[in-house]
Amino acid sequence: MTKILIAEDDDHTRDALREVLTMEGYEVIPASDGLQAVDFFRAENPDFVCLDVMMPGLNGYEVCKQIRRQDEKVPILFLTAKTEEIDTVLGLELGADDYMTKPFGVK
Repeated sequence: MTKILIAEDDDHTRDALREVLTMEGYEVIPASDGLQAVDFFRAENPDFVCLDVMMPGLNGYEVCKQIRRQDEKVPILFLTAKTEEIDTVLGLELGADDYMTKPFGVK
C-alpha cells in the first residue's frame, strides 16, 4: 500500500486530507508539526510527502531540506496558504516537486 506523509498543523485540513486519501486506498501518516514530520519520515519511509509551509517546530522548507538530505527521489508536494511567487520558487528550489496553494478542491 502506498504511504503518504501529510505534515499539516491545521487539524481540520489534516483530517480532511487523511479522510479523502484513506478512502482512495492510501495509508496516511499524519504529522501535526515539522519535527514530527521528520521523525515520521525516517521511521515510516513514505512513498509521497505533502507539506504545509507554516508549521510549528520546523517549517515546511526545513522539513523539505531534511528529507532531501535523506532521499532525493521521494515526491514532495507543498500544500500551503503561502501564495507569493517567492514562496513557490523557494519551495521548488529546495527540492519540492510541486507547490499548490490553499484553498484547494479534492476533485
